[in-house]
Formats: sequence, structure tokens, C-alpha cells
Amino acid sequence: MVSHLSQLSHFCIPNGNLVILNHSTKSVVWSTQANAARNSTIAVLLSSGNLILRDASNSSEVLWQSFDHPTDTLFPGAKLGWDKVTGLNRRLVAWKSLIDPATGAYCDELDPSGLNQFLLKPLNSSTSYWSTGVWNGRYFPSIPEMASSNMASNITIFVDNDHEKYMISNITDNNMITHHVLDVSGQSKTFVWSEGSLDWTMVYAQPKSQCDVYAACGPFTICTDNMVPHCKCMEGFTITAPEDWELEDRTSRCSRSTPLDCISNKSITHTTDKFYPVSCVKLPQNAPKVEAAVSSSECAQVCLNSCSCTAYSFSDGGCSILHNELLNIRQLTCSSSTNPTEETIYLRLSAKEFSKLRNNRKEIVIGVATGAGISALGLFALILLVMIWRNKNKSSGRILDGVQGFNGIIAFRYTDLRRATNKFKHKLGGGSFGSVFKGLIDDSIAVAVKRLDGAYQGEKQFRAEVSSIGAIQHINLVKLVGFCCEDSKKLLVYEYMSNCSLDVHLFRSNSTVLNWAARYQIALGVARGLSYLHDSCRDCIIHCDIKPENILLDASFLPKIADFGMAKLLGRDYSRVLTTM
Repeated sequence: MVSHLSQLSHFCIPNGNLVILNHSTKSVVWSTQANAARNSTIAVLLSSGNLILRDASNSSEVLWQSFDHPTDTLFPGAKLGWDKVTGLNRRLVAWKSLIDPATGAYCDELDPSGLNQFLLKPLNSSTSYWSTGVWNGRYFPSIPEMASSNMASNITIFVDNDHEKYMISNITDNNMITHHVLDVSGQSKTFVWSEGSLDWTMVYAQPKSQCDVYAACGPFTICTDNMVPHCKCMEGFTITAPEDWELEDRTSRCSRSTPLDCISNKSITHTTDKFYPVSCVKLPQNAPKVEAAVSSSECAQVCLNSCSCTAYSFSDGGCSILHNELLNIRQLTCSSSTNPTEETIYLRLSAKEFSKLRNNRKEIVIGVATGAGISALGLFALILLVMIWRNKNKSSGRILDGVQGFNGIIAFRYTDLRRATNKFKHKLGGGSFGSVFKGLIDDSIAVAVKRLDGAYQGEKQFRAEVSSIGAIQHINLVKLVGFCCEDSKKLLVYEYMSNCSLDVHLFRSNSTVLNWAARYQIALGVARGLSYLHDSCRDCIIHCDIKPENILLDASFLPKIADFGMAKLLGRDYSRVLTTM
């Protein structure tokens, strides 16, 4: 299927090229610059997304095509690599910002050194921050998912002959719509269109950590992976272009609030600058070392002797001196154990700025001390109130005190679960069996409380079934903590899974993307849990409702099957949610 761009026909000039004109000046803003000295050319948009310029009488003669100039997006069927004859370099170049398609800071291109691999790197720089690894004939080593059977719908080949050297990917499933883009952030991302949610779902991103991107944050910034936004200015610096940062272009610099006081001539350097410590950071690679400086004070003096020095660091590795713009400073989580990459840098600031920051620190300390005093008085008053309250409510006690259970299963009171869930306010999900709410037992233990719909068994039978299900223990089954059975109210209390259910990570674009290794381990865990239910329980349990919503993930992404044994608990009404086995 083709679509003729008749609305662009008035842009075709006598030499046969497609151009964009400035209406006011009639000057050429952009041209295909094809070697087409004829008047019989037409522009055609193919179903693949390729815009071509061809001869009107000969459809096979393509004079120019947009696939040779992919900008930030790679379509299936488009080549990425070199034309050895013409010298054309087909590469991806990121946008400058979310709304500005001008040339950005990053590119994705074939390794200029000749290796059969693709590099993510700053534009016009030889420093790469991620590579695919060298093509091994089947896939790129850094993208092992390419070799998976799950990627059968996406066929990638690498071609190296006398005329060209390129990679090309084709989608064999006509119902699949993909979108591969080099993001403004410098990350390479692949999205798949979901008809269910009518939105793009990200299935791939490299590098996975934003701070692995070279200069993801501009000069005099600190990059933090687990923070949004990732970039912040260093102490004593402010954002130079806030409007760019709002559009996620944070490659622009942060500027000093107060200039350094440093005067240098051939014989002496005069300065009153001071050093402000920034702890738990990772220095940029290949920071220059000064072997002569054997102490922190000597290292500081070496930095002060040069007006271009902006920071120093002294550790077991010796003295490192950083000159001019500080790039790729990465915030780490401070640890009690020794971390070989964890450093403290001493940032050079003017004496005026240093005094301001120190005074701010003093104000913070005074504020904290004052707040601590007020808090102590408040805590004393609170203790008195708690003691009075406890005297009035001795009979109520804690939720876990006084409840009766059997086989390790706790029998909760309905009022306690209602209070633990804040009147069933925080809903985690719901389905055919009822709704699930997050709760806190004794204000500290997180649990998931399932309120059953349609459980018509008597209390005695319900307790017996809960007891038998509670005795089932396996690492890949959600643990039953307790239950509640008061009149028609029947609830189950399970251990809380912090990473929600599997469907959240598979189908929602704002969730963690699971790599194929994690997906494989999840599949194995689910299989082990089902095998245990089928073959190792005293009574065989058939789940009948295995789906991503019933596979829960703990903090380590260990899979646990939920809602097993529902047939026992729902009794005769189970047929309303499941067909006969």
C-alpha cells in the first residue's frame, strides 16, 4: 500500500528534488539533494514508514529515501550502518529536548574503529558509554534477548559486504507495532504498542541506569539513579537554563552562584577559595593523579595553586585533581563497608559562597537542635497521653495479642482488620474472588487482606479449610498468615508482596522492565509452585486460574502463586467464576 503526498507536490522544483520552502522569502529550507535532473519525480509514503522520492514512470528507481536519514527513530526494515560506496553513515541522533527535534547530544552508530558493533556515545566524540558487543553471527552479546525464542517475531541480521555494512531488523508479526528510539536522555529504548491500554509499553532500555549515560547531567551537577529528576546542581551552583531542564534536556551546565577568587601570574597564585566536601560520590574515570601529594592538605594545596582546578579528592588511591568543568559525578548510597568506588570530593568555592553554605549548615543544626528539644517535650507529653490511653484500653491490646489460631494460622477480629487496613482504604487489586487491601498489623507488619465475595460455607467448615490451606508451605506459594470469619464476613490475610503482581511489570509502561533472565526465573518459580500443588500436597490442588495477576513478586522478584485453594474456600459458589474442570 502506498500513499501519494500530493499536498507536497508544489514543493518539487524543476530539478526533481523534494524541498521545503520559506513562503515569505521563497528560499530553500531543506532539500533531498538527490541526483535527479528530471521533472517526473513523485514522493510516496510506503506502509513501512519510508518516504521515498522516485521516478513517476519507473517505480523501481528510488532517487532518495527517508530510511537513509533515520534521525532519532529506527523503523523495522531500515538499515543502521554505512554505505561504503557513498560514505553515508546511517545513525540515530537524539532530539535536543522533548519538543525540539534539533540535533541533540547523543548518537547510536556503527563502531568507527571497524568492529562489528554499535556504540551509544556523545555526538562527535570518541567516548562511548555503552556498546552492543561484537556481532557473533546470531546476536549482539549485550542483547542476549535477541537469541531467545520469544524474539522470533523480530529477526535481526548483520550484513558486511563490499558495498555496505549494516544491521537491519524486520518484524514478522504484522499485528505487532514497535517503536525504537534514541531518547533525549541518551538511552536506547524499544516500545511496543498495546491495543488494550492504547499506549506504548517500553520493553527494552540500554543502558539501564540513567547515570551510565555519558554527561547525562551537565557540568557541575550530580547524577543520582534512584531520584527523579536524576540531576541536581552541586552546592554553590544554580541551573543555567531551567527551561531546558523542564524539557528533560539536562546536558546544559550549572553555573557558579559566586565566581572563584583566584588570580594567577607566572610567579604566584593568590586565592581565598575554600573546599566544600561532597561525600559518597563516584569520580569520573581517568581523573588525573598527583603522585607528589601524599596527604589531603598537600592535595588541597596543589589544587589551590592552579586557578583551573575545581575540585580534588584524596583517598587510598592517592590525590586526584579535577580541572575545569566537572562531569560525570555520580551519587552513591553511603555504606558502612568500604566501597572502592565511593569517594569524597572537595569542591572549590569562593570564600563568600563557602561561608554562606557553612552558615546555612549552622542554621540547620540550630533548627534541628531546637526541633529536637520541642520534639522531646512533645514526646514526653505523648508518652503521658499513651499511658493514659493504655490504662483506658487495656482490654483491647495489640492485634496479635489475644488472637487465637491453630497450625500457625491467626484468627483475626474483623474490627482489627478494618483498623489495620484503615477502613479498607488502600486497595491493591481485585478479581472474581473479591478485593485485596494493604494493611499494617501492629503498625509495622505489612499484609495483604483479601475480602472474599461469595464464600457461603459455615464457620466450622471455613475454619477447617483455612487450616488445611494454611498448612501448605512452599517458597513459590504466597503464605497465608491468618483469617477472619464473623457472620457473613470472611477475610484472608496473606504476606505482603512489595513488587505487586506480574501483570504490572509486563503491561504497564511506568513499571520496572523485566529482563529475559528475570522472566525465565519467574517462569521456573511458577512451575515449581504448580508442581508442588499438583504432586506434593496431601490433597491435589488444581489452581485453574493461573494468570499474571495471580503471580505476585516479592522484594527480590521471587514469584509466588496466589489464590490457590479458592475452590475449597468458596464451596458450591465456585462455579460462578470457573467452568467445570
